Amino acid sequence: MAQLYPVAGAKIFIGPAVTTVPDDADIDAADFAAVVWTEIKGWQTMGSIGDNATLITESIISSARDIKAKGTRNAGSMQNNFIIMPTDPGQIALIAAENSPHNFPFKIEFDDAPPTGAAPTPTIKYFYGIVMSSQEQGGGANTARLISGNVEINSAIVTVAADTGDP
Repeated sequence: MAQLYPVAGAKIFIGPAVTTVPDDADIDAADFAAVVWTEIKGWQTMGSIGDNATLITESIISSARDIKAKGTRNAGSMQNNFIIMPTDPGQIALIAAENSPHNFPFKIEFDDAPPTGAAPTPTIKYFYGIVMSSQEQGGGANTARLISGNVEINSAIVTVAADTGDP
């Protein structure tokens, strides 16, 4: 039977601004070890993350065929929505990050830690990104106001797999 990986229970965190982002080849979980994280509460929808290659296409007259190659990689535009919580430190940090030209470290912590083990830990994803929006949006009478917090991912995404913590 296929395993399902629910998003429910996941948490997103933001760290303080950084002036430089490590090269993809040099980035690992240790880069995020000293970050002081602030959870952004009220997370309603999680946007997409993960690499997508740019398509390069050249038309060749003599063969009447286009040839294609992969170009640069883009780690995504994570379009998140948050229920407005005006006093939440994470939402305050997200709004401040939108006003900044700097990159910020992000951490997503999923609710998938193994049920047993010495010190079970969940799957964690780390990355750097720039916050592009903190727009408020509404809907119909029976909907909550939301903050649309879009993050353009500016680094490789480091995944630390869930673990039992057993030696």
